Amino acid sequence: MILKTTFILGGAASGKSTYAEHLVVATGKPRVYLATSQAYDAEMEDKISRHQTSRGPDWETVECPFELAKALAKIRADQVALVDCATMWLSNHLLKDHDLEAESGLLLRAIVACKGQVVIVSNEVGMGVVPDNALARKFRNVQGKLNQQISEISETAILVVAGLPMALKGELP
Repeated sequence: MILKTTFILGGAASGKSTYAEHLVVATGKPRVYLATSQAYDAEMEDKISRHQTSRGPDWETVECPFELAKALAKIRADQVALVDCATMWLSNHLLKDHDLEAESGLLLRAIVACKGQVVIVSNEVGMGVVPDNALARKFRNVQGKLNQQISEISETAILVVAGLPMALKGELP
């Protein structure tokens, strides 16, 4: 059983989203998928379509590449929301040159205030080499800070590597 807020980290293609979806389905509650990706090319459109098909019709999907805090405010107490993912949401704001500190603050407050359960997926970006350009280094730093802040307000934090979940905070559901 998941608690109020569960944070799931992992590298790209680590199995974190699949694991998060299984946790949400296991609650038996009405589920809402808060999608933060944007399709800028055919490959991304295909990926999004495959994800929607694999989830099936029992999910309500809300597209929120920027307005994630507002979407979380609409989650009812009887629902569970899956945010997939904080990394894309932050990238969207970074590329639009938005105030990342202000946007992150809004998101963190919305997670805490959310009436339903929330599962948040994010990429762990701090385990690779130091990026070779300023934008990539800025992203790595702000993503690392956001991950730390989400971990702090979450009851459970899980790292997924090669499809295997490991509890970082709390216990595995």
